[in-house]
Amino acid sequence: MFDALTGRLTGTFERLRGKGRLTEKDVDTALREVRMALLEADVHVSVARALLARIRERAVGAEVYKSLGPAQQVVKIVHEELIATLGASAEPLASASAPPLTVLMVGLQGSGKTTTAAKLARRLASAGKRPLLVAADLQRPAAVEQLQALAESIGVPVAVDMSSTAPRLTAAALKRASSDGHGAVIIDTAGRLQIDGPLMGELAEVRKAARPHEVLLVLDAMTGQEAVNVAAGFKERVAVTGLVFSKLDGDARGGAAISVREVTGIPIKFAGVGEGVEDLEVFHPERMASRILGMGDVLTLIEKAEAAFDEASARETAEKMMSSALDLEDFLEQFQKVRRMGPLGDLLGMLPGAASAFGGAEISEAHLARVEAIIRSMTPAERRNPRSIDGSRKRRIAAGSGTTSQDVNGLLRQFAEMQKMMKAFAGGRSPIPGLQLPGTARRKKR
Repeated sequence: MFDALTGRLTGTFERLRGKGRLTEKDVDTALREVRMALLEADVHVSVARALLARIRERAVGAEVYKSLGPAQQVVKIVHEELIATLGASAEPLASASAPPLTVLMVGLQGSGKTTTAAKLARRLASAGKRPLLVAADLQRPAAVEQLQALAESIGVPVAVDMSSTAPRLTAAALKRASSDGHGAVIIDTAGRLQIDGPLMGELAEVRKAARPHEVLLVLDAMTGQEAVNVAAGFKERVAVTGLVFSKLDGDARGGAAISVREVTGIPIKFAGVGEGVEDLEVFHPERMASRILGMGDVLTLIEKAEAAFDEASARETAEKMMSSALDLEDFLEQFQKVRRMGPLGDLLGMLPGAASAFGGAEISEAHLARVEAIIRSMTPAERRNPRSIDGSRKRRIAAGSGTTSQDVNGLLRQFAEMQKMMKAFAGGRSPIPGLQLPGTARRKKR
């Protein structure tokens, strides 16, 4: 979502790096570029103006760091001020003095409330909270069915009563949660406009019945500057305590995420980064600021890897690689785990400097899908022994995967090269002529 903004800011800072020292004119020129980048990203005008004023005051002031060049100093200031704009630090969910923790989900229709409610339930369930979902969106029967389907996929119960009203259903669900020992209750409400008086009045009644510890407003990150007005309206009527941005993985300009926190003062608590029930992340302002500035987000990447790979299987795979025993069966298993971490383009965006290193090129998910299809079209015996794949087998695999024999040949050739490289490393030899691996000279002397 922030690719265009990242590209503009990176280009601006690259031009500054050629300067031996920065004059006030250099700073003003750079900040004009930053201003254009922020406005193009749909950042609210007042937020862009305030952010730039703070940056300029510091950039042309007396803040000098001997260890930093002029351009690095400006980047440091922009980074720190962007973090302050996004909210300084991650805001955890409120805690309940006595269970259950009650969370009320509110927002416009189509903002992603129902899916986000299920994502949050999955997150709380993995933390041992035993959540109960409440289908209080009685305006739209399809919403109840959607919540039930999502709840079934994650093994979480749902309180439903189509003959009741949202406030009465909420009160009954809380009693059930207390008697059944649920640690959390998540209430999915009907979507409504913040200017719709009667519907906002009903929501106030639901809030009164729920007495929630958290009121989370789900905002579609693709709505642009209107998100500021939506957040302000809901805050006034139902005392919103936190924001959740859905569709933060989309291709819109993303300025809403930068604007809303500063304008309303409501902290951003979570971000939806995909359609799956596992695609909900805690919002870390410092990590998001680093990603926007092209500085990567290694901590989130590590967390994703820890969730996808268990230590024992990772160690076993490493041992197989170093002993050249890794086959296509193992490769497919690791490949699937990496893909579960998210789109490869997004993962590369978490690596510092990846955007400039790849020159803005997109990583093709279609190519990754072809690789998986080719391996899946092989028999288990062929995956374990790729050398057994002759011409007729290649034609069969290509037909089964919807690819060509050349595609199959290419994959087998790349895999053979990888095995050769691993074998060279395992033997202490360099796979690159002229490059000596650490420690090899000492072994030869002995």
